[in-house]
Amino acid sequence: MINPVYAQAAAQQPSMLASFIPLILIFLIFYFLLIRPQQKKQKEHKILLDSIKRGDDILTSGGIIGKVLKTDNEKLTVQISKGVDVTIIRSTVADVVSKK
Repeated sequence: MINPVYAQAAAQQPSMLASFIPLILIFLIFYFLLIRPQQKKQKEHKILLDSIKRGDDILTSGGIIGKVLKTDNEKLTVQISKGVDVTIIRSTVADVVSKK
């Protein structure tokens, strides 16, 4: 003897689309809350790196503040103190403190 409630539940199987809707919603939430803002931040950082010019004060990701003396495609020569010039990779710049 089968209870009628169990018989109805067994007969109604969710469609394939209905079972994927929660997964699609989770992906959309992740995209709009995590992935898209991160891509926007990366794009802004790339624009910032491309706009660095001689005379700008920069902050490296290591926490060093210095003045840009020379720019190259990949490298920057930065004066961190009088007589102390270092060459850094452009991608290690975290922020431009002040523009000249």
